[in-house]
Amino acid sequence: MKKTTKNSLLKSIVFDLIGMATMFIPVVGPFLDIAWAPFAAKKMNDMYPGTKGKIASVIVFIEEILPWTDFVPTFTIMWIYTYVFSTQKTSQTIEVDVK
Repeated sequence: MKKTTKNSLLKSIVFDLIGMATMFIPVVGPFLDIAWAPFAAKKMNDMYPGTKGKIASVIVFIEEILPWTDFVPTFTIMWIYTYVFSTQKTSQTIEVDVK
């Protein structure tokens, strides 16, 4: 596993833990979610550029704004989707000798 892949996994876990931590703070937690949701969406878009990142940033925004959904590890799920279940095709070069 590359160092950048490990770094993005670590960031994903940290961002998920921060998002989950607000759930355990009584009274103030829901208000912290209002501040955390746009920040989390921006970070998701920064970590995963392109269409996938935009879709994931909308999902993480909705997940953080809605009550009782903070336990979903959206950043880590996106990391798994990107680096484990990625369907990007890799190009292969086949050399053929013509005589």
